[in-house]
Amino acid sequence: MIVDPMIMNLSRRRFCTLSAAAALTTQRALASPKLQSPFTMVASVDHDRVLRLADHWLPEEPQTITSFSSPRSPGGPHDFFSEADYFWPNPANPSGPYKEIDGKSNPDNFQDHRRAMIRLSLAMPALTAGYVLTKRKDYARAAAAHLLAWFVTPATRMTPNLEYSQGVRNGGVTGRSYGIIDTLHLVEVVRAATFVRAFLSAAEWVALQGWFRDYLTWMKTSEKGIKERDATNNHGICWGLQVAEFARLADDDATRAEVRERFIHVQLPMQMAPNGGFPRELARTKPYGYSIFNFDVAAALCWSLGQQELVRFSLPDGRGMCRAAEFLEPYLADKSKWPYPHDVQHWDSWPVRSPGLLFCGVACHNDDYLALWRRLDPDPTDPEIIRNFPIRQPVLWV
Repeated sequence: MIVDPMIMNLSRRRFCTLSAAAALTTQRALASPKLQSPFTMVASVDHDRVLRLADHWLPEEPQTITSFSSPRSPGGPHDFFSEADYFWPNPANPSGPYKEIDGKSNPDNFQDHRRAMIRLSLAMPALTAGYVLTKRKDYARAAAAHLLAWFVTPATRMTPNLEYSQGVRNGGVTGRSYGIIDTLHLVEVVRAATFVRAFLSAAEWVALQGWFRDYLTWMKTSEKGIKERDATNNHGICWGLQVAEFARLADDDATRAEVRERFIHVQLPMQMAPNGGFPRELARTKPYGYSIFNFDVAAALCWSLGQQELVRFSLPDGRGMCRAAEFLEPYLADKSKWPYPHDVQHWDSWPVRSPGLLFCGVACHNDDYLALWRRLDPDPTDPEIIRNFPIRQPVLWV
């Protein structure tokens, strides 16, 4: 072994001091996001979690909506069908149209197709994240199998529209624009798809892109799609995030530019208050959960379209995602400080690990946001929270 003469000339105490300082510097580099790339930081935090989830999903076979049916569906076996969460039998007219009770989910409504899509959104990105961190091809092949089953294989693929989503039982309403939010769970799936492209044939990749091009056309031109685009609450933001990511997969830069302009000039000024809150979400019966949800989706939309630059963007009066994070972060850190009404359901299950904190922590240069992001639970078990938590593998986003 060759020993550096300079080291030989150091006293034992001096050498130990320098070694300790070097170790401390290394430790600080691992702990401080300012000294790491976002990917390195997230990969370090999530490494063991990702591999645990990837191993869990590896032996599980794909399961699409064709495995489930409902006699109340107006469509065929390949058509996505769901019933609106907040609609219940009307006590004044039990056999008549269901009545909406905002914020309270009816467990008897048909949701098997949504559950299958959520299962996809849990499995496929987890397998892909495992591949990203380990380069294990079995993870990637398993992830690709889910894509083929859902969007390519004729016997199991889904029809690329949501004509029959969130219908209302006994009301003659077979589908509503609000149902488009159900495919929010495809956002991280298509983000993950780009990482496993090499495990699809050229024809399969073209077919996958074709599915999302068809779905984009429906989202942009159908009556339901246009109505959802124009929604002035979280539904409009969710439409934007979906279109942004689906267009990314489809190589549709023009559509992504349209979504960016809409967010800057329409959605941001319409939805965000000067203090960074979202008034329409705060007016709901679940103001805490909806505020978190809209913050997370809006931050993800900005990250999708412009990464740090758009997350940092603000209107002349300061409204932007950094302001939104400033408003919400104290209540994510300490829910007892929440000055608004408590949610009518699932209050105890929030908060969870907010992707908005991650994106804003990186873009707005705030270590407190990142420290809180690390502390919060990344894997909620409450089905309602899972339904409103579309980004679960941040290693695929940074």
